[in-house]
Amino acid sequence: MNEKKCKPATLCVQAGWTPKKGEPRVLPIYQSTTFKYETSEQMARLFDLEESGYFYTRLQNPTNDAVAAKIAALEGGVAAMLTSSGQAASFYAVFNICSAGDHIVSASSIYGGTFNLFAVTLQKLGIEVTFIDQDADETEIAKAFRPNTKALFGETITNPGVSVLDIEKFARIAHAQGVPLIIDNTFATPINCRPFEWGADIVIHSTTKYMDGHATSVGGAIVDSGNFDWEAHADKFPGLTEPDPSYHGLTYCKSFGKNAYITKATVQLMRDLGSIQSPQNAFLLNLGLETLHLRVARHCENAQKVAEYLKSNDKVAWINYCGLPGDKYYELGQKYLPNGSCGVIAFGLKGGRDVSIRFMDHLKLAAIVTHVADARTSVLHPASHTHRQLTDEQLIAAGVAPDLIRLSVGIEDADDIIADIEQALAK
Repeated sequence: MNEKKCKPATLCVQAGWTPKKGEPRVLPIYQSTTFKYETSEQMARLFDLEESGYFYTRLQNPTNDAVAAKIAALEGGVAAMLTSSGQAASFYAVFNICSAGDHIVSASSIYGGTFNLFAVTLQKLGIEVTFIDQDADETEIAKAFRPNTKALFGETITNPGVSVLDIEKFARIAHAQGVPLIIDNTFATPINCRPFEWGADIVIHSTTKYMDGHATSVGGAIVDSGNFDWEAHADKFPGLTEPDPSYHGLTYCKSFGKNAYITKATVQLMRDLGSIQSPQNAFLLNLGLETLHLRVARHCENAQKVAEYLKSNDKVAWINYCGLPGDKYYELGQKYLPNGSCGVIAFGLKGGRDVSIRFMDHLKLAAIVTHVADARTSVLHPASHTHRQLTDEQLIAAGVAPDLIRLSVGIEDADDIIADIEQALAK
Protein backbone atom coordinates (compact mmCIF):
# COMPACT_ATOMS: atom_id res chain seq x y z
CA MET A 1 0.00 0.00 0.00
CA ASN A 2 1.35 3.43 -1.00
CA GLU A 3 0.36 5.51 2.03
CA LYS A 4 1.22 8.80 0.30
CA LYS A 5 -1.50 8.15 -2.29
CA CYS A 6 -4.15 6.93 0.15
CA LYS A 7 -6.92 9.12 1.49
CA PRO A 8 -7.40 9.70 5.25
CA ALA A 9 -10.20 7.14 5.61
CA THR A 10 -7.95 4.41 4.22
CA LEU A 11 -5.03 5.52 6.40
CA CYS A 12 -7.22 5.36 9.52
CA VAL A 13 -7.90 1.70 8.83
CA GLN A 14 -4.76 0.47 7.10
CA ALA A 15 -1.70 2.62 7.91
CA GLY A 16 1.06 1.73 10.36
CA TRP A 17 0.73 -2.06 10.51
CA THR A 18 1.42 -4.15 7.39
CA PRO A 19 1.54 -7.83 8.38
CA LYS A 20 3.68 -10.29 6.46
CA LYS A 21 2.77 -13.89 5.64
CA GLY A 22 1.46 -15.67 8.70
CA GLU A 23 1.54 -12.58 10.96
CA PRO A 24 -1.53 -11.28 12.85
CA ARG A 25 -3.90 -9.25 10.66
CA VAL A 26 -4.75 -7.05 13.66
CA LEU A 27 -1.96 -5.05 15.29
CA PRO A 28 -0.80 -7.14 18.29
CA ILE A 29 0.05 -5.83 21.74
CA TYR A 30 3.77 -6.32 22.34
CA GLN A 31 3.33 -6.38 26.11
CA SER A 32 7.01 -6.78 26.91
CA THR A 33 9.51 -4.44 28.50
CA THR A 34 12.51 -6.07 26.81
CA PHE A 35 13.58 -7.77 23.59
CA LYS A 36 16.10 -10.60 23.17
CA TYR A 37 19.32 -10.58 21.11
CA GLU A 38 21.86 -13.29 20.35
CA THR A 39 25.10 -11.41 21.00
CA SER A 40 26.36 -8.55 23.13
CA GLU A 41 27.52 -6.76 19.97
CA GLN A 42 23.98 -6.70 18.57
CA MET A 43 22.73 -4.98 21.70
CA ALA A 44 25.69 -2.57 21.78
CA ARG A 45 24.95 -1.36 18.25
CA LEU A 46 21.37 -0.57 19.26
CA PHE A 47 22.53 1.46 22.24
CA ASP A 48 24.91 3.42 19.99
CA LEU A 49 22.07 4.12 17.50
CA GLU A 50 24.05 2.37 14.78
CA GLU A 51 21.13 0.03 14.03
CA SER A 52 17.38 0.30 14.40
CA GLY A 53 15.53 -2.20 16.54
CA TYR A 54 13.88 -2.81 19.87
CA PHE A 55 15.60 -3.38 23.17
CA TYR A 56 13.56 -1.57 25.83
CA THR A 57 9.97 -0.35 25.67
CA ARG A 58 10.80 2.95 27.38
CA LEU A 59 12.44 3.97 24.11
CA GLN A 60 10.52 2.03 21.48
CA ASN A 61 7.94 -0.71 21.18
CA PRO A 62 6.51 -2.31 18.00
CA THR A 63 2.87 -1.63 18.97
CA ASN A 64 3.61 2.01 19.77
CA ASP A 65 5.66 2.50 16.63
CA ALA A 66 2.90 1.14 14.39
CA VAL A 67 0.36 3.54 15.89
CA ALA A 68 2.81 6.45 15.72
CA ALA A 69 3.40 5.64 12.04
CA LYS A 70 -0.36 5.73 11.42
CA ILE A 71 -0.67 9.16 13.02
CA ALA A 72 2.33 10.41 11.04
CA ALA A 73 0.71 9.18 7.83
CA LEU A 74 -2.58 10.88 8.71
CA GLU A 75 -0.83 14.19 9.36
CA GLY A 76 1.47 13.86 6.34
CA GLY A 77 4.60 13.88 8.51
CA VAL A 78 7.84 11.92 8.27
CA ALA A 79 7.91 10.52 11.81
CA ALA A 80 5.97 10.50 15.08
CA MET A 81 6.36 9.51 18.70
CA LEU A 82 3.70 8.50 21.23
CA THR A 83 3.76 9.91 24.75
CA SER A 84 1.93 9.05 27.94
CA SER A 85 -0.39 12.08 27.67
CA GLY A 86 -1.09 15.19 25.67
CA GLN A 87 0.64 17.20 28.40
CA ALA A 88 3.80 15.13 27.90
CA ALA A 89 3.60 15.76 24.15
CA SER A 90 3.35 19.52 24.72
CA PHE A 91 6.33 19.46 27.07
CA TYR A 92 8.53 17.23 24.92
CA ALA A 93 7.76 19.16 21.74
CA VAL A 94 9.13 22.35 23.28
CA PHE A 95 11.83 20.90 25.55
CA ASN A 96 13.32 18.98 22.61
CA ILE A 97 14.59 22.29 21.19
CA CYS A 98 14.77 24.48 24.32
CA SER A 99 16.94 24.61 27.40
CA ALA A 100 17.46 26.98 30.32
CA GLY A 101 17.87 30.54 29.08
CA ASP A 102 15.66 30.04 26.02
CA HIS A 103 12.30 31.58 25.14
CA ILE A 104 9.17 30.69 23.18
CA VAL A 105 6.17 32.66 21.97
CA SER A 106 2.70 31.20 22.40
CA ALA A 107 -0.86 32.16 21.65
CA SER A 108 -2.60 32.97 24.94
CA SER A 109 -5.85 31.22 23.94
CA ILE A 110 -4.71 27.67 24.64
CA TYR A 111 -5.73 24.75 26.85
CA GLY A 112 -5.44 25.65 30.55
CA GLY A 113 -3.05 22.78 31.27
CA THR A 114 -0.72 23.93 28.49
CA PHE A 115 -0.97 27.54 29.68
CA ASN A 116 0.09 26.49 33.18
CA LEU A 117 2.88 24.27 31.80
CA PHE A 118 4.26 27.22 29.84
CA ALA A 119 3.64 29.99 32.37
CA VAL A 120 4.72 28.17 35.54
CA THR A 121 6.60 24.91 35.00
CA LEU A 122 8.77 25.96 32.05
CA GLN A 123 9.61 29.11 34.00
CA LYS A 124 11.03 26.87 36.78
CA LEU A 125 13.26 25.24 34.16
CA GLY A 126 14.55 28.61 32.98
CA ILE A 127 12.50 28.75 29.77
CA GLU A 128 10.50 31.97 29.40
CA VAL A 129 7.23 32.25 27.51
CA THR A 130 5.60 35.34 26.06
CA PHE A 131 1.85 35.02 25.44
CA ILE A 132 0.31 36.92 22.55
CA ASP A 133 -3.13 37.53 21.08
CA GLN A 134 -3.33 35.14 18.12
CA ASP A 135 -5.65 37.55 16.29
CA ALA A 136 -3.13 40.43 16.44
CA ASP A 137 -1.43 41.44 13.21
CA GLU A 138 1.90 39.97 12.15
CA THR A 139 3.94 43.06 13.06
CA GLU A 140 2.55 43.11 16.58
CA ILE A 141 3.17 39.39 17.17
CA ALA A 142 6.72 39.66 15.76
CA LYS A 143 7.57 42.15 18.52
CA ALA A 144 7.34 39.32 21.06
CA PHE A 145 10.32 37.48 19.54
CA ARG A 146 13.83 37.68 20.99
CA PRO A 147 17.23 36.47 19.79
CA ASN A 148 16.83 33.41 22.07
CA THR A 149 13.27 32.53 20.89
CA LYS A 150 13.10 28.90 19.76
CA ALA A 151 9.47 28.27 18.73
CA LEU A 152 6.00 29.69 18.11
CA PHE A 153 3.04 27.72 19.51
CA GLY A 154 -0.72 27.69 18.88
CA GLU A 155 -3.81 25.47 18.67
CA THR A 156 -5.72 24.84 15.43
CA ILE A 157 -8.98 25.14 17.39
CA THR A 158 -8.53 26.50 20.89
CA ASN A 159 -9.68 24.67 24.00
CA PRO A 160 -12.12 25.76 25.37
CA GLY A 161 -12.89 28.96 23.44
CA VAL A 162 -12.96 27.20 20.01
CA SER A 163 -11.23 30.07 18.23
CA VAL A 164 -9.62 29.17 14.89
CA LEU A 165 -5.93 29.90 14.37
CA ASP A 166 -4.68 31.54 11.18
CA ILE A 167 -2.01 28.89 10.60
CA GLU A 168 -0.50 30.47 7.49
CA LYS A 169 -0.04 33.77 9.33
CA PHE A 170 1.64 32.03 12.25
CA ALA A 171 3.87 30.05 9.86
CA ARG A 172 5.03 33.23 8.13
CA ILE A 173 5.85 34.85 11.47
CA ALA A 174 7.73 31.80 12.79
CA HIS A 175 9.77 31.23 9.63
CA ALA A 176 10.68 34.92 9.32
CA GLN A 177 12.18 34.55 12.80
CA GLY A 178 13.97 31.29 11.95
CA VAL A 179 11.96 29.10 14.33
CA PRO A 180 9.48 26.22 13.86
CA LEU A 181 5.73 26.55 14.25
CA ILE A 182 4.31 23.98 16.70
CA ILE A 183 0.57 23.35 16.40
CA ASP A 184 -1.72 21.44 18.75
CA ASN A 185 -4.18 19.82 16.33
CA THR A 186 -6.17 17.86 18.92
CA PHE A 187 -9.64 19.28 18.27
CA ALA A 188 -9.49 19.39 14.47
CA THR A 189 -7.66 16.06 14.03
CA PRO A 190 -5.97 15.36 10.68
CA ILE A 191 -9.40 14.41 9.32
CA ASN A 192 -10.47 18.07 9.27
CA CYS A 193 -7.13 19.91 9.13
CA ARG A 194 -3.54 18.97 8.33
CA PRO A 195 -1.45 21.91 9.61
CA PHE A 196 1.66 20.85 7.68
CA GLU A 197 -0.17 21.77 4.48
CA TRP A 198 -0.46 25.34 5.79
CA GLY A 199 3.18 25.73 6.87
CA ALA A 200 3.34 24.22 10.37
CA ASP A 201 6.49 22.26 11.23
CA ILE A 202 5.55 20.14 14.25
CA VAL A 203 2.09 18.91 15.26
CA ILE A 204 1.08 17.54 18.63
CA HIS A 205 -2.05 15.75 19.84
CA SER A 206 -3.73 14.75 23.01
CA THR A 207 -4.70 11.35 21.59
CA THR A 208 -6.93 11.02 24.67
CA LYS A 209 -9.55 13.05 22.81
CA TYR A 210 -11.02 12.32 19.36
CA MET A 211 -8.25 9.95 18.30
CA ASP A 212 -9.06 7.52 21.12
CA GLY A 213 -12.69 8.58 20.98
CA HIS A 214 -13.96 6.38 23.80
CA ALA A 215 -12.39 7.89 26.95
CA THR A 216 -10.44 4.72 27.64
CA SER A 217 -6.78 5.74 27.24
CA VAL A 218 -4.75 8.81 28.11
CA GLY A 219 -2.03 9.52 25.54
CA GLY A 220 -0.26 12.00 23.32
CA ALA A 221 1.66 12.20 20.07
CA ILE A 222 4.27 14.41 18.43
CA VAL A 223 4.56 14.47 14.62
CA ASP A 224 7.40 16.07 12.66
CA SER A 225 6.80 17.35 9.12
CA GLY A 226 10.49 16.97 8.28
CA ASN A 227 10.31 20.39 6.60
CA PHE A 228 12.08 22.67 9.06
CA ASP A 229 15.76 23.17 8.18
CA TRP A 230 17.45 22.92 11.58
CA GLU A 231 20.95 23.21 10.10
CA ALA A 232 20.06 26.51 8.39
CA HIS A 233 19.56 27.85 11.93
CA ALA A 234 22.26 25.76 13.57
CA ASP A 235 23.15 28.40 16.16
CA LYS A 236 19.59 28.35 17.51
CA PHE A 237 19.32 24.56 17.75
CA PRO A 238 22.65 23.14 18.96
CA GLY A 239 20.91 20.09 20.41
CA LEU A 240 20.13 18.93 16.89
CA THR A 241 23.14 20.29 15.01
CA GLU A 242 26.02 19.74 17.44
CA PRO A 243 27.44 16.46 18.85
CA ASP A 244 25.55 14.75 21.68
CA PRO A 245 28.10 13.55 24.26
CA SER A 246 25.60 10.99 25.62
CA TYR A 247 25.86 9.14 22.28
CA HIS A 248 29.62 9.37 21.65
CA GLY A 249 29.39 12.68 19.81
CA LEU A 250 26.62 11.70 17.38
CA THR A 251 24.94 14.64 15.61
CA TYR A 252 21.22 14.10 15.03
CA CYS A 253 20.82 16.16 11.85
CA LYS A 254 23.81 14.50 10.19
CA SER A 255 22.92 10.97 11.28
CA PHE A 256 19.14 11.01 10.87
CA GLY A 257 18.31 13.77 8.38
CA LYS A 258 14.57 14.50 8.33
CA ASN A 259 14.05 12.16 11.29
CA ALA A 260 16.44 14.13 13.50
CA TYR A 261 13.82 15.86 15.67
CA ILE A 262 11.76 12.76 16.54
CA THR A 263 14.90 10.63 16.97
CA LYS A 264 16.32 13.11 19.49
CA ALA A 265 13.01 13.27 21.35
CA THR A 266 12.94 9.48 21.56
CA VAL A 267 16.52 8.57 22.40
CA GLN A 268 17.23 11.56 24.62
CA LEU A 269 14.04 12.88 26.26
CA MET A 270 12.14 9.59 26.44
CA ARG A 271 15.31 7.85 27.59
CA ASP A 272 15.78 10.31 30.45
CA LEU A 273 12.21 11.33 31.36
CA GLY A 274 10.30 8.18 30.43
CA SER A 275 6.79 9.45 29.64
CA ILE A 276 5.95 6.41 27.55
CA GLN A 277 2.54 5.31 26.35
CA SER A 278 1.86 1.72 27.35
CA PRO A 279 1.49 -0.81 24.50
CA GLN A 280 -1.99 -1.63 25.85
CA ASN A 281 -3.05 2.01 25.53
CA ALA A 282 -1.48 2.27 22.07
CA PHE A 283 -3.52 -0.77 21.02
CA LEU A 284 -6.75 0.86 22.26
CA LEU A 285 -5.76 4.12 20.56
CA ASN A 286 -5.36 2.25 17.29
CA LEU A 287 -8.89 0.87 17.60
CA GLY A 288 -10.11 4.44 17.98
CA LEU A 289 -8.11 5.64 14.99
CA GLU A 290 -9.73 3.00 12.78
CA THR A 291 -13.07 4.84 13.06
CA LEU A 292 -11.79 8.41 13.43
CA HIS A 293 -12.95 9.45 9.95
CA LEU A 294 -16.48 8.22 10.69
CA ARG A 295 -16.78 9.66 14.19
CA VAL A 296 -15.40 13.12 13.41
CA ALA A 297 -17.95 13.58 10.63
CA ARG A 298 -20.79 12.65 13.02
CA HIS A 299 -19.43 14.91 15.79
CA CYS A 300 -19.40 17.85 13.36
CA GLU A 301 -22.85 17.08 11.95
CA ASN A 302 -24.36 16.92 15.43
CA ALA A 303 -22.49 19.98 16.70
CA GLN A 304 -23.70 22.06 13.76
CA LYS A 305 -27.33 21.18 14.59
CA VAL A 306 -26.83 21.89 18.30
CA ALA A 307 -25.05 25.18 17.57
CA GLU A 308 -27.89 26.32 15.32
CA TYR A 309 -30.39 25.46 18.05
CA LEU A 310 -28.43 27.37 20.70
CA LYS A 311 -28.03 30.40 18.46
CA SER A 312 -31.80 30.60 17.98
CA ASN A 313 -32.60 30.20 21.69
CA ASP A 314 -33.36 33.47 23.47
CA LYS A 315 -31.85 32.19 26.74
CA VAL A 316 -28.40 31.97 25.14
CA ALA A 317 -26.34 35.15 25.53
CA TRP A 318 -23.59 34.24 23.06
CA ILE A 319 -22.12 31.30 21.16
CA ASN A 320 -18.78 30.50 19.51
CA TYR A 321 -18.79 27.89 16.76
CA CYS A 322 -17.02 28.56 13.48
CA GLY A 323 -19.61 26.57 11.51
CA LEU A 324 -22.16 29.34 12.10
CA PRO A 325 -22.29 32.11 9.46
CA GLY A 326 -21.51 35.38 11.19
CA ASP A 327 -19.22 33.74 13.75
CA LYS A 328 -15.97 35.68 14.29
CA TYR A 329 -13.98 32.70 12.95
CA TYR A 330 -16.37 31.60 10.21
CA GLU A 331 -14.07 32.71 7.36
CA LEU A 332 -10.98 31.10 8.89
CA GLY A 333 -13.07 27.99 9.50
CA GLN A 334 -14.07 27.85 5.84
CA LYS A 335 -10.41 28.19 4.85
CA TYR A 336 -8.79 25.68 7.21
CA LEU A 337 -11.74 23.46 8.17
CA PRO A 338 -14.07 23.30 5.15
CA ASN A 339 -15.39 19.85 6.12
CA GLY A 340 -16.25 20.88 9.68
CA SER A 341 -14.29 21.91 12.75
CA CYS A 342 -15.03 19.67 15.72
CA GLY A 343 -17.79 18.71 18.12
CA VAL A 344 -16.97 21.33 20.76
CA ILE A 345 -19.14 24.43 21.22
CA ALA A 346 -18.53 27.35 23.59
CA PHE A 347 -21.50 29.41 24.78
CA GLY A 348 -22.88 31.42 27.66
CA LEU A 349 -26.36 31.93 29.06
CA LYS A 350 -28.16 35.14 29.96
CA GLY A 351 -27.77 35.63 33.68
CA GLY A 352 -24.06 34.89 33.72
CA ARG A 353 -21.86 32.44 35.54
CA ASP A 354 -24.31 31.17 38.18
CA VAL A 355 -27.04 30.47 35.62
CA SER A 356 -24.55 28.56 33.46
CA ILE A 357 -23.62 26.34 36.39
CA ARG A 358 -27.27 25.66 37.31
CA PHE A 359 -28.05 24.77 33.70
CA MET A 360 -25.30 22.16 33.67
CA ASP A 361 -26.60 20.57 36.87
CA HIS A 362 -29.97 19.91 35.17
CA LEU A 363 -28.56 18.04 32.15
CA LYS A 364 -29.35 14.34 32.07
CA LEU A 365 -27.86 12.92 28.84
CA ALA A 366 -24.80 15.21 28.85
CA ALA A 367 -22.45 14.41 31.74
CA ILE A 368 -20.34 16.87 33.70
CA VAL A 369 -16.84 15.47 33.23
CA THR A 370 -13.31 16.82 32.90
CA HIS A 371 -12.94 15.02 29.61
CA VAL A 372 -13.83 16.36 26.17
CA ALA A 373 -14.09 15.01 22.63
CA ASP A 374 -15.25 11.46 23.02
CA ALA A 375 -18.30 9.56 21.79
CA ARG A 376 -20.52 10.73 24.67
CA THR A 377 -21.84 14.26 25.00
CA SER A 378 -20.23 16.04 27.93
CA VAL A 379 -20.16 19.49 29.46
CA LEU A 380 -17.81 21.56 31.60
CA HIS A 381 -17.56 25.03 33.11
CA PRO A 382 -13.83 25.81 32.60
CA ALA A 383 -13.72 28.76 35.03
CA SER A 384 -14.89 26.41 37.81
CA HIS A 385 -12.98 23.32 36.68
CA THR A 386 -10.06 23.06 34.23
CA HIS A 387 -9.10 26.75 34.45
CA ARG A 388 -9.97 27.41 38.09
CA GLN A 389 -6.30 28.13 38.90
CA LEU A 390 -6.44 31.24 36.68
CA THR A 391 -7.48 34.73 37.77
CA ASP A 392 -10.34 36.48 35.96
CA GLU A 393 -7.76 38.52 34.06
CA GLN A 394 -5.90 35.36 33.02
CA LEU A 395 -9.18 33.69 32.06
CA ILE A 396 -10.05 36.51 29.69
CA ALA A 397 -6.50 36.54 28.27
CA ALA A 398 -6.81 32.81 27.63
CA GLY A 399 -10.09 33.33 25.78
CA VAL A 400 -12.21 31.88 28.59
CA ALA A 401 -15.19 33.99 29.62
CA PRO A 402 -16.27 33.42 33.25
CA ASP A 403 -19.69 32.20 32.02
CA LEU A 404 -18.29 29.97 29.23
CA ILE A 405 -19.85 26.51 28.96
CA ARG A 406 -17.81 23.97 26.98
CA LEU A 407 -20.22 21.55 25.37
CA SER A 408 -18.62 18.52 23.72
CA VAL A 409 -21.27 17.14 21.37
CA GLY A 410 -21.11 13.36 21.06
CA ILE A 411 -22.27 10.93 18.41
CA GLU A 412 -25.69 10.17 19.90
CA ASP A 413 -28.81 11.25 18.02
CA ALA A 414 -28.72 15.05 17.66
CA ASP A 415 -32.43 15.37 18.49
CA ASP A 416 -31.87 13.68 21.85
CA ILE A 417 -28.94 15.98 22.66
CA ILE A 418 -31.04 19.05 21.81
CA ALA A 419 -33.97 17.74 23.87
CA ASP A 420 -31.66 17.37 26.88
CA ILE A 421 -30.41 20.94 26.49
CA GLU A 422 -34.00 22.16 26.09
CA GLN A 423 -35.25 20.54 29.28
CA ALA A 424 -32.24 21.87 31.24
CA LEU A 425 -32.82 25.40 29.95
CA ALA A 426 -36.48 25.17 30.96
CA LYS A 427 -35.42 24.58 34.58
